[in-house]
Amino acid sequence: MSTPTTPPSSSGGSPGATYDDKSIKLLQGIDHVRKRPAMYIGGTDSGGYHHLLWEIVDNAVDEAMNGHATTIQVTLHSDGRSATVSDNGRGIPVGTHATGRSTLEVVLTELGAGGKFDNASYKAAGGLHGVGSSVVNALTEELIATIKRDGGEWRQAYRRGKPRAPVQRLGDARGSGTTIKFRPDPEIFGELAFDPEVVRERLEMSSYIHRGLRILFKDEGRGTSEDFKAEAGIRDYVAALCKKNARAPMMQAFWFEKDAQIDGGSGPSRGGATVKFEVALAWTDANRELFASFANGIPTGSGGTHEAATRDGITKALRTYIDTHELCPRGVVLTADDIREGLVAVTSIFIAEPQFQGQTKDKLNNPEIKAPIEGAIRTALEQYLNTNRTIADIVVTRVIQAARARLAARGAEDQVRRKSAVNNRLNLPGKLSDCSSSDPTKGELFIVEGDSAGGSAKQGRDRENQAILPLRGKVLNAEQATLTKVLENQELSNIVSALGTGIGKDFDASRLRYHKIILLMDADSDGHHITTLMLTFFYRYMPKLIDGGWLYIAQPPLFRIDVGQQTWWARDEADRARIIKRLPPRANPEITRFKGLGEMSAKMLYETTLDPKKRRLLQVTIPDGERVSTEQTISDLMGRDAAPRFREIMENANEVEDVDV
Repeated sequence: MSTPTTPPSSSGGSPGATYDDKSIKLLQGIDHVRKRPAMYIGGTDSGGYHHLLWEIVDNAVDEAMNGHATTIQVTLHSDGRSATVSDNGRGIPVGTHATGRSTLEVVLTELGAGGKFDNASYKAAGGLHGVGSSVVNALTEELIATIKRDGGEWRQAYRRGKPRAPVQRLGDARGSGTTIKFRPDPEIFGELAFDPEVVRERLEMSSYIHRGLRILFKDEGRGTSEDFKAEAGIRDYVAALCKKNARAPMMQAFWFEKDAQIDGGSGPSRGGATVKFEVALAWTDANRELFASFANGIPTGSGGTHEAATRDGITKALRTYIDTHELCPRGVVLTADDIREGLVAVTSIFIAEPQFQGQTKDKLNNPEIKAPIEGAIRTALEQYLNTNRTIADIVVTRVIQAARARLAARGAEDQVRRKSAVNNRLNLPGKLSDCSSSDPTKGELFIVEGDSAGGSAKQGRDRENQAILPLRGKVLNAEQATLTKVLENQELSNIVSALGTGIGKDFDASRLRYHKIILLMDADSDGHHITTLMLTFFYRYMPKLIDGGWLYIAQPPLFRIDVGQQTWWARDEADRARIIKRLPPRANPEITRFKGLGEMSAKMLYETTLDPKKRRLLQVTIPDGERVSTEQTISDLMGRDAAPRFREIMENANEVEDVDV
């Protein structure tokens, strides 16, 4: 829903709303961080919460990356909301800084203070802005830094970014290193906590990127400890990705590394600098590519120039090999998608001056590295294919099969596309109750579970802007079906026809008939299952609906709670419990549980679920940096291989209260 705005009056605004010199506020340092945390960590959701931990871990990794540390230990404490990161690196300096304060205090309290602005202390680093540690400190309720170096041990405690006392020397100590214990501030993050699985996955991933680095992970809440160390680096990571996504490799992973010279370019690292990078890849039996990329050990979920260079280098190497040996059949035109279908590839680079997109470092923007990386990958892969002809023949055969399958599927897609012409309503599905408006920006399509609920929705809707398309039963699992099977399924075919965009590679967003596609299913486990099946279909075959922000999930109530003349609606059992808890002590609530949307009258369904002023919608999005994990989750939970689902059930059985068997 949009927020109404009030235009200013001609007299310059309402009384008390003067705008003059005194209206301008100057926030500096930690005050600005606490006022606008999203500018520094991307948001105050779970992603931002975990980003605080990544900043501290990345600092420890930077020490290892530059040869000063061999072991990192990360501990999630039993409260679930605090963590400790330790390394055996050099330790943050604790002497007197030029400002007259302890260097440790300067590093942890001043934005722009760090040792990574030149190449004297770090040849390559993930943190370059000098704001990571100080931002974490500003957004924590408590932070304790313990340093070992120069034969002693020092400690300083902070509260919401401000030191509680000067740096104290605790006594003599052997070795060196930095230990940071912190607890994110509930004033900023509310009741959020660390997710052990998210932390575990990130640490395991870091061990692959930094060959030989030992990372210890201790989860006090679960009473578990793990030790990560990958001697083969990203080659092991390719194998792990294939196993996790149930992909059978068709070859041993191809791998190479190189220090490439950077000539020219507009980036700060031009003028004779080098970029060190390595690539590992393997073609598999899957029908989609899977890329993972890293810059100075930081996962770049949104890719960037290094990932684009890898894609282009691989594509050009295969094209050259196929053209040189005249292996492409007559009448078959190979696309880049054909060449990379089923490919699992990992790219990792180390560069002195990476240009990350924002403090969250989700994308790399160095333009000067693209040409040398692309050229090096192309040359190395061409040589590998010419040297290993048996493997090359397997890969080429796989590419040609992908092209033939694409051409065969296009014929089926054309049939559906002809049925879904935007301006020809005669070709729309017979079950669709369309809206009167032809303006897509105002149109809403509700995909409803069952004819009964569809009937109530048709009667209760706003006919001007709201269209209803009922489904019969649980739809096809698109993760386990070919495109031909998907198109043969009547329910999914009806959806494609109603939307008018086409499907797959021929998807055309300009022909979309509704700018809100809303999944309206029962609030029980069966409804959640159907929603999951629909999300899988859209993710696999119409992902641009998600990227465009057009897909939503309705939140119909599962319970009605009546006390006297008052009525509350609860979307689930937890919501019901919260509502009942807020009722007066002597209240005697009458609780009704809906078996399905079909039990609601048309008026009731409109008031709770269809009315734009009262309804609750969840927009379906894939956050930046989570595309690889989303791919893995869909593959695990919806794929043909039952082993990942069994593992997920066994690991999380204690947390599930209601299982739909």
